Amino acid sequence: MSAGLTHLNERGEARMVDVSDKAVTSRTATAEALVRMRPETLALLMEGGAPKGNVLAVARIAGIMAAKRTPELIPLCHALPISKVSVDFEPLPDGITLRVAAQVKVTGQTGVEMEALTAVTVACLTVYDMLKAADKTMRFDGVRLLEKTGGRSGHFRASP
Repeated sequence: MSAGLTHLNERGEARMVDVSDKAVTSRTATAEALVRMRPETLALLMEGGAPKGNVLAVARIAGIMAAKRTPELIPLCHALPISKVSVDFEPLPDGITLRVAAQVKVTGQTGVEMEALTAVTVACLTVYDMLKAADKTMRFDGVRLLEKTGGRSGHFRASP
């Protein structure tokens, strides 16, 4: 019944995957998301004029903290000894989009894809929270895993 899904047993019941026999390897994951907003909101953000303070600094810290707390948020995720989390922001040339990217690294027995995805998602939520007084129409698009390295499944890179 599990059809190759590792978080389900033969009866289709959820279970935490046993990674004790997996090799300890260096693993990385990079994820991205886009925050779309009105042009004046992006300008406010980039000029640092938001009433609640430095939006990008707070969103960066929120993303880092979220990556570290992923096992508390996502059922069946392993607690990992994360060695690096970076969260970066880039306004895109269209004048309405902020690209959020996170990279997470670990030396361990399982990957950090969920940590990278959690980091970008919480960073986006923080941007929204700090700018919602100026623009309630903001939306998140394109949350995805861009790349992962290490582990048995090897290297993955998303299509552009």
